[in-house]
Amino acid sequence: MVHKSAKSRSARSRPAVRERSRHYLTDTSGDERTLPVHYIESSALLSALLEEDAGVLAILAPEARCVTSALTFAECFRALVRARATGRITSEAEQIIVRALQTLQLRCASIPLTEEVLERAGRPFPVEPVRTLGAVHLASLEVLGLPRGQVTVVTRDNRIRDNAALLGYVVR
Repeated sequence: MVHKSAKSRSARSRPAVRERSRHYLTDTSGDERTLPVHYIESSALLSALLEEDAGVLAILAPEARCVTSALTFAECFRALVRARATGRITSEAEQIIVRALQTLQLRCASIPLTEEVLERAGRPFPVEPVRTLGAVHLASLEVLGLPRGQVTVVTRDNRIRDNAALLGYVVR
């Protein structure tokens, strides 16, 4: 059950999310409605960083406009810690990947984990089951508030892929 005060705070957060991202997501004419945007989900980003996934790497080109959940960077930094601790990557590789991730973090718009995102994540999605972190990514997409045809979801997670497509997003 959502408390009335929580609901009113969450309704106020949507303009705040859009405003924080507006400087990045607008084109030179200031029209955010026509600008293509790539939502980078953590499985795709990790695929690019750890497996050199060419398809994702091409999408992450410097001229691309990317947006993601604030959760994505926490997930990716944790995955790097795990990869180093288990010997999957060397310390040298970890340093290179961390720098690449930090660079992307600076140029990628980040959707904060607001009450609105968390509330939406707790409700059903078209294809269940969806794990909590996946639900946060899907909720972040919806809270972003851009036209669905303008946003391409880049993921390697089948649950995210199926739900994003059914919600009307382009998926790669």
